[in-house]
Amino acid sequence: MCRFLFVIPFVLIASGASAQQGHDACARDVSRFCRAVMNDGDSAVLACLKQHRARLSKACEKVLTDNGQ
Repeated sequence: MCRFLFVIPFVLIASGASAQQGHDACARDVSRFCRAVMNDGDSAVLACLKQHRARLSKACEKVLTDNGQ
């Protein structure tokens, strides 16, 4: 899960949104759907979230959408 701590904040930096909100919104989804790629880097976790987009929580989906992902 350590790697994930950098994914959503990285995505949100460009938008100026709160990194903590992004982490909170997607932490459960990353744990549920992307555990296998958590050690493969930030881009792998983001790609995984996108791949499972239809199954993400509404809050995580909103974070991704709001940040152009």
